[in-house]
Amino acid sequence: MTIARDLDYGAFMEKFILPPSPASSPEQLPLNRLTFAVKDINCFVCVNLFVINIGTQSRFDMDGYVTGFGNPDWLRTHSAATSTAPAVLAMLKAGATCLGRTVMDEMAYSINGENVHYGTPANPCAPDRVPGGSSSGSAVAVGATLVDFSLGTDTGGSVRVPASYCGIFGFRPSHGIVSTDGVIPMAQSFDTVGWFSRDPGTLNHVGKILLQLPDEKHVRPSRVLIAEDCFKLLSIPSTRVTNVIARSVENLFGVPSLKHFMEDDFENQEFSISSLVALSTAMRLLQRFEFKKNHGEWVSTVKPDLGPGISERVLDALKTSGEHIDACESVKTQLREALTALLGEHGILVIPTVPGPPPKLQTDPTLLETFRARAFSLLSVAGVSGLCQVTIPLGKYNDLPVAVSLLANHGSDGFLLSLVETLYDTLKQEVEVAEKLSY
Repeated sequence: MTIARDLDYGAFMEKFILPPSPASSPEQLPLNRLTFAVKDINCFVCVNLFVINIGTQSRFDMDGYVTGFGNPDWLRTHSAATSTAPAVLAMLKAGATCLGRTVMDEMAYSINGENVHYGTPANPCAPDRVPGGSSSGSAVAVGATLVDFSLGTDTGGSVRVPASYCGIFGFRPSHGIVSTDGVIPMAQSFDTVGWFSRDPGTLNHVGKILLQLPDEKHVRPSRVLIAEDCFKLLSIPSTRVTNVIARSVENLFGVPSLKHFMEDDFENQEFSISSLVALSTAMRLLQRFEFKKNHGEWVSTVKPDLGPGISERVLDALKTSGEHIDACESVKTQLREALTALLGEHGILVIPTVPGPPPKLQTDPTLLETFRARAFSLLSVAGVSGLCQVTIPLGKYNDLPVAVSLLANHGSDGFLLSLVETLYDTLKQEVEVAEKLSY
């Protein structure tokens, strides 16, 4: 199928209209009239589709799509889906209309969003910068207002990173709370189905459907902990983010003192935080080990054409042994227990989503290693613990997008989504003040 990529920011692999499930009163469905896109990692079967082809429409039946996993060789060697991912079905049953499947990083093995085979979706917030991956097309489709929301997956950061880079909301749910059936696994111990939106209300509505939650009453957070050590990783002044959060929480909830995740003085330390480096190492080792179990045989047999950066990571995964895996699993358990005790029922942990603005397009991979190391240090907190995390846009600094993340305990997804919706208007006001002061 031919797609006018310049009209859709290169976000889509394929465009079509998949209407919502029939309902007697569609206007009463919670996602009625909303549109969404799906990352090319979800399996789905479609019938009676209207397929858009450069402005024209044709109607045809089809048994199922071949999920491409971001790579032409995967597409070539796999069969069409015979069932639809429950997350996609839930959106259709709630009244939303799917407009297509989106570009992703090959085999979900990058946080950049660049794809040498299908092109890199254009970051609508910073055109000379990467959109973030691996759910790049899903984030761009939302950021460019092509759809109201989109589905992605987040294993090591694949929703949180592109949300931050594209100036939109991104939600990684508690691990295991949203079904990943019908989704190609990357590393099951970390895989989650996440979603993007431009506003906290839509983010919350989608979450209620996927999480099967009743309406949550707005709950005042019991504590808000700003991880000041983590903010030392930022390449922009940390107060540009922490002051916005602190003032917003104090104004809205009257919480005068915000505790720190770690009490040590980090003023004279380097950007590396040893405890987070250890978490990141454990996360990446486990991911490589599970990726090898899932796809090692296919890679060894097919020898797919993989782009730069991806090929090296895949080869590293294939060399991974089972040594130290038990120790890494123990780290996961201990971190979950520690954060559960720290946050309590309605506590919030505030950290940077990523260490800085999106890198420029086609940056030399070797130059990105320090940035990637910092990024995975931050991303590993929710990744290893399995806690839920939301990425919130906080305007721009030096004309590049800024974001922050809030984390809540495992299973507190509804509380976190409701809190963001309550807090965001106050956050926007504080962002406007901060942006004026930075000029």
